Amino acid sequence: MSAIPRRAVLAGGLGLGVAAATAACGSAEGVTKGPDGRLTVRVLAFRPPSLGAFLPAVIKKQGIDLRHGLRIAFSYATPDNYNTEFASGHYQVGGSAALLSEALRTERGVDVTYLFNLFDYFCTVVTSEPDIRALPDLHGRRLAAATGTTNHAMFAWFAQQAGLDLGKVELLNQTTAGLSTMALIGRSDATEIWEPAYSSLRARKPGIRALDIGMQRWHAAFGTDTIPYLGLAAHREWAHKHPDVVAGLYRVYSDAAAWTTANPAAAAQIIAATTPNGKAKTLEGLIRNQERLRLRVRPASALTDGIAAVFRAGRETGYLEKTPPSTVVHRGL
Repeated sequence: MSAIPRRAVLAGGLGLGVAAATAACGSAEGVTKGPDGRLTVRVLAFRPPSLGAFLPAVIKKQGIDLRHGLRIAFSYATPDNYNTEFASGHYQVGGSAALLSEALRTERGVDVTYLFNLFDYFCTVVTSEPDIRALPDLHGRRLAAATGTTNHAMFAWFAQQAGLDLGKVELLNQTTAGLSTMALIGRSDATEIWEPAYSSLRARKPGIRALDIGMQRWHAAFGTDTIPYLGLAAHREWAHKHPDVVAGLYRVYSDAAAWTTANPAAAAQIIAATTPNGKAKTLEGLIRNQERLRLRVRPASALTDGIAAVFRAGRETGYLEKTPPSTVVHRGL
């Protein structure tokens, strides 16, 4: 099985190459005090539709940040630009921080730390082909996938455990937005996809089948069911300098998650309003289905077993060359 293309996941040589130089020359502070006395903190996230944009929509609409004495100034970018802007230090806080990506950043000399988790891992493979019933049936077939994403890097571990050699599959690389289109029009034999695109796809094509990728194998291999996936990360020096802001961010996101799960219909309306072609009914169903959404806000320091398992999986697939330093896990919450 070929190694995962690690450089592609932190897309763009600039995002990797300038980080050390930028850190040496200084970077944006990321925190300012407004006339009302509140601290404003800049947070960068992926553009919607994305999981990283879910809670920010709720936070701003409900004023949850203001209730905690903070003003979060969210900015949104494509994955390529996100990685460049965050790695370079132009933004000190990343709100679409995939755990494996942050581990890889440390290998490239970017001193970042994973503050807290927002979502655990979810992925599936969908198909309309009647003879594809399990992952090994994809050998010699065409699989649409966003190969430059951390989700795909995680999927590689499950594929390996299930007996699927991705080197024997014709991978059709797509943007994350293009995966749903590939599944709808049937230009691939199967499509690797995750939320929120999966729920939208099921609403538009109810008959499409999801293959079992073997999530239960995670516990068998690592002794934990927890798969930390997406959360907030920061440059470590910044996090050390601003512990109160880090704690405030955690309280804001925790309250936003609790409000979202307690008010799925209202939350879906808010998220849909900020999502291109967002459908409130579909998003409400996703929020109610925690098996797929896997919204779980926890300090990184409370998830060390799951985080260690993610890093082991990354080593086993060749995505990571070495286990990240302990500093990649923030201990201040």
